[in-house]
Amino acid sequence: MSSRKKNMLLLLPTFLSRSAGAFSPVPRPSRPRHDASPVHLRLSVDDSIFVDEESMLAKRGFPLAPDELVGLSKNFLMSEGGFGASPELLSPGFKFIAPVVGPLGKDEFLAAIGSVDIEAGFPDFQGEFYNFSVDPFEGDRVWYISRGRGTNTGPLPPFAPSPTGKEVVNPPQACSLTFDAGGLVTKYTIGYVMDRDIGNTGGLGGLYGLLYAIGKGLPFPEAMPWKRSKRYALFQFIGGLAQKAGKNK
Repeated sequence: MSSRKKNMLLLLPTFLSRSAGAFSPVPRPSRPRHDASPVHLRLSVDDSIFVDEESMLAKRGFPLAPDELVGLSKNFLMSEGGFGASPELLSPGFKFIAPVVGPLGKDEFLAAIGSVDIEAGFPDFQGEFYNFSVDPFEGDRVWYISRGRGTNTGPLPPFAPSPTGKEVVNPPQACSLTFDAGGLVTKYTIGYVMDRDIGNTGGLGGLYGLLYAIGKGLPFPEAMPWKRSKRYALFQFIGGLAQKAGKNK
């Protein structure tokens, strides 16, 4: 064996050990572990933005306690299955106000709800009322949320003389009942949709939404789903151009 080959054999163990070190995993710096405990942020916000409801209600001094008002509200809704109310529960100065209907006085309101038999048109309708609370700013007013669902399997004259077989799923709607000291309702508001993306009423509340869902929507803008007007589209277009111009400066 030549002396050159001998030298290479002698150097081979050293070369292998160094090569092995080159391919061995390089230790990575340890990463800090994240603490799974909740992080409590200190907000630099004056807590006066949060209303002290209990204190405000106490200052109002309304004769009927919040629990009584909520109970009266539920009794009102149960009196006619969630559709309208018994006449004896309404004060002489009663008024009904919806987003595009009213104000209606007591007699007008009773005549209007008496002209449509929702229970006959939707025998399986299930009302869904929740989140009852007394308004601390008014003291005599109860707010609640209304949903509800059902299928049009019965006649609903004059809008749908023949059943459509279609289902209605209402969006959440803000509603309220205001009472006098004797427990009679002085004001009733319904149909103010809180999220028009929920349900199948086209974002409409009350009777208008119900009719739209079963394919019997009324032919005027207030009873149709919201649609962007040409003026609003132009306003947004001009606003977009102004934003781009500002960025390019």
